[in-house]
Amino acid sequence: MGQPTPATDDGWWRSAVIYQVYVRSFADGDGDGTGDLAGVRARLPYLAELGVDALWFTPWYRSPMKDGGYDVADYRAIDPAFGTLAEAEKLIAEARERGIRTIVDIVPNHVSDQHPWFRAALAGGPGRELFHFRPGRGEHGELPPNDWQSEFGGPAWTRLPDGDWYLHLFAPEQPDLNWAHPAVRQEHEDILRFWFERGVAGVRVDSAALLAKDPELPDVTDGRAPHPYVDRDELHDVYRAWRAVADEYGAVFVGEVWLPDPERFARYLRPDELHTAFNFSFLTCPWDADRLRTSIDDTLAEHAPVGAPATWVLCNHDVTRTVTRYGRADTGFDFATKAFGTPTDLALGTRRARAAALLSLALPGAVYVYQGEELGLPEADIPLDRIEDPMHARSGGTDPGRDGCRVPLPWAAGEPHAGFGGEPWLPQPDGWAAYAADRQAEDPGSMLSLYRAAIRLRPEFGDGPLTWLPAPDGVLAFTRADALCVVNLADTPVDLPAHTELLLHSGPLDTAGRLPGDTAVWLRA
Repeated sequence: MGQPTPATDDGWWRSAVIYQVYVRSFADGDGDGTGDLAGVRARLPYLAELGVDALWFTPWYRSPMKDGGYDVADYRAIDPAFGTLAEAEKLIAEARERGIRTIVDIVPNHVSDQHPWFRAALAGGPGRELFHFRPGRGEHGELPPNDWQSEFGGPAWTRLPDGDWYLHLFAPEQPDLNWAHPAVRQEHEDILRFWFERGVAGVRVDSAALLAKDPELPDVTDGRAPHPYVDRDELHDVYRAWRAVADEYGAVFVGEVWLPDPERFARYLRPDELHTAFNFSFLTCPWDADRLRTSIDDTLAEHAPVGAPATWVLCNHDVTRTVTRYGRADTGFDFATKAFGTPTDLALGTRRARAAALLSLALPGAVYVYQGEELGLPEADIPLDRIEDPMHARSGGTDPGRDGCRVPLPWAAGEPHAGFGGEPWLPQPDGWAAYAADRQAEDPGSMLSLYRAAIRLRPEFGDGPLTWLPAPDGVLAFTRADALCVVNLADTPVDLPAHTELLLHSGPLDTAGRLPGDTAVWLRA
């Protein structure tokens, strides 16, 4: 077992570049077509050269994989498809030797229906108190206990042969835990300690605002406040207890908190709760200068009262890839736009994605980079018979699901399956090898080279606040420390502000030295 992280906090997380690893699709070390920990360990030199400060692993635990690992059967075991606990400990230690910390994913809202607790609950007895079992409505209990809907479509309830119903805000294979029960709280605190003892530096909290439920389980449509299962006040006691555990190890939290109310959002980031939370406003913003500036300003304002750093992200394992999203006429985030055949201008999307990378990496706070974004990967269309994401089936086939951003990475252009390993669990599109990391490493103008250079130069912006500069319509320009970032989202080239050195650009300047549209530049003042 690795050594516990010392109970000190140097604030590394406040400005870190954190790389998201979706293990199943990162690199296959044993040739079976599924990414694994051996594949990640083999690619640690690549990640170190990229320059990232930490790796966030989506769930790597034992799981039936009904929802990409977010249906956890055992939090203290690695899924055999990925490796062993001993390999995870080696990976954590080897990454740390290269200056890269590890963040693991915790899914506290629910477990797998194969989890020992739920299997015991199905057998009857007091184990059902750990979940939400209820009799149905209607003359014979044939109707769900309330009108709650699953995030994946359809009712949030499934009926058992004995007539009772159980709650699942996601897939039926993911029963919700009852966070009013002390055993649930104690188990999760023990799980945190288990991973902190193995050298994990942080935890990402999945669906962080959904854990607590109104004990009466009222209909959503009855209009009562607060919401029966979103952002309930009793959640904050849970995270205060977690923070006390994390502080013993100098570990940190990042929460997945989707809330429209900035004041309610900031409550999760108070000094005795979560350290940071994902910024979905920025991720979901269209390619529009005014709306991006508003998102940036609002994000910084939301975090200021509690002294928490902002986070910036362009893509993750649930979202259409940036190149494809920015190459569409409507570049805002909308699951409805993921329909097959949506026209996309990949050249336009790539230019914008390159500029967006420089924008996000210049902002104050932490930045998350989803695997493959540094390669400029587009969204892939998955054949209908190969889709595994439950969102597709539960939507009746209207939503293609999230597999398009989860296609295994291309590593080597001249190798079978673009160097991923064995035949990938999701099919790689034709031409995928053109994005291979080895090919891009040799090209100074590639997306990979841009990310490497930007992460290396990011310290030029220092730790200070952001100051906006006067700029034409459609242009974002700001300074931090002695560095300037200018992003032209307009159609026409613009003159650069006064500067002493051009540090980096997402695309070439025009012949007059002006910044073209859909292009960003970093300058030294």
